[in-house]
Amino acid sequence: MGSCLSAESRSPRPGSPSSPHLANMKRRNSRKVLGSRNSSFDYRKEEPLHRIPGRLFLNGYNDVASLFTQQGKKGTNQDAMIIWENFGSRTDTVFCGVFDGHGPYGHMVAKRVRDHLPLKLNAHWEVSKSGEDALREINLNTAGSMNSEQTSFLTADEESRASVDLEETEKYPEIFQTLKESFLKAFKVMDRDLRTHASIDCFCSGTTAVTLVKQGPHIVIGNVGDSRAVLGTRDEDNSLIAVQLTVDLKPNLPAEAERIRKYKGRVFALKDEPEVARVWLPNSNAPGLAMARAFGDFCLKDFGLISVPEISYWHVSEKDEFIVLATDGIWDVLSNKEVVDIVASCQARTSAARALVETAVRAWRYKYPTSKVDDCAVVCLFFDSTSNNLSTVSNANAKVQPVSMDQVENENQKDNNINVLTSVDRSGTVGSGKVVPGGNEDLDLDVDVDLDCSKEEEMNSEIGTDWSALEGVSRVNTLFNLPRFDPGK
Repeated sequence: MGSCLSAESRSPRPGSPSSPHLANMKRRNSRKVLGSRNSSFDYRKEEPLHRIPGRLFLNGYNDVASLFTQQGKKGTNQDAMIIWENFGSRTDTVFCGVFDGHGPYGHMVAKRVRDHLPLKLNAHWEVSKSGEDALREINLNTAGSMNSEQTSFLTADEESRASVDLEETEKYPEIFQTLKESFLKAFKVMDRDLRTHASIDCFCSGTTAVTLVKQGPHIVIGNVGDSRAVLGTRDEDNSLIAVQLTVDLKPNLPAEAERIRKYKGRVFALKDEPEVARVWLPNSNAPGLAMARAFGDFCLKDFGLISVPEISYWHVSEKDEFIVLATDGIWDVLSNKEVVDIVASCQARTSAARALVETAVRAWRYKYPTSKVDDCAVVCLFFDSTSNNLSTVSNANAKVQPVSMDQVENENQKDNNINVLTSVDRSGTVGSGKVVPGGNEDLDLDVDVDLDCSKEEEMNSEIGTDWSALEGVSRVNTLFNLPRFDPGK
């Protein structure tokens, strides 16, 4: 139910590491990457993101999906999400993703990955079609000793090429081979860019990412961290069932723990939460990351943490109805089956994501009354835009309030100027509580709850979505023994 704990000091300065050991590591890390910014792949000039047709990242819906995020009670909303129709100007192609940030600057890392990972994926997808030679420009410098991240990426590159063997070529369609390599390359470049970013400190901050590309009946998923993708489909009896499409990449998985320990990282759980395995530095009880793969978190990248995505494939059949991508604020309180039942029970698919978040929030209050509700972000992608198995609202275009350039720039500027310190219980997000094996305290985060959320709440309040169909959520809350849903709240 959390991502990261820090260990050694109580009140670090905004953005500072939480111990002298981490401070020394950070100085060495900064020297190591100095001057490497110009070595990145020369992408074409990026178009302003808010002008790209079919791209949604605020609460709303379009013809194929609904998306919704809500701040929890732990501080700044560190979750982000995106749906992009006609991805890369390709017809019948959709990109979706949710991102769960953690650490003092986790919200900034999540938004950065949300905005730039799709662009990098699209660029590599185009390059892969024009030949292997151009990909040489994207390879990282491997001079000197290699850490676990670099070694894992080399392994991923070798696997992506070796995967084009006869057996896998026969098993999967060509688009899987192409997108697999594109995902691996895009995640690699994205993490490198975060390492050298001038204004976002990713040393003790990071994000998960569960992303997919759907083209026709083909779905390719790239996943790091513990966000999750779940399919709603029908079995032989036409009963709705849930199929989990991703694995929660946590340190309790034997293969993940083995890799971390191979690179001298430590994996153990605290006594007061024995079910949550965490990743710790070799000689310091920090940062206590509750996932085995993530973007950012460079304090752990020498010790077994990697950002290499797990790639999976799904072929959509006529029995498949939708996919839910969600952060752990959903999965910590609702099972896969409960999630698909909630989505399927909505009278309008346009309200499905919000209905799911509303139900999860009530589940948090019901199941964990003494815990603070986590941030939640959901994308519901429906496969048949003309189907009426969920009553669709008559709409031809995306239903969100148009976002002006000033609004987007103000949001980015706001993120860059967060300096106010407030006390927040971010169990599982990088903080500064004193932690020793067997103990845990509330954490202090360098965030301003009101500053980061006021503009987003104002923008979301202007979204022109018809949420009246949420009255049907009351039936779901009754089904799962949750408090009654009140649309007026």
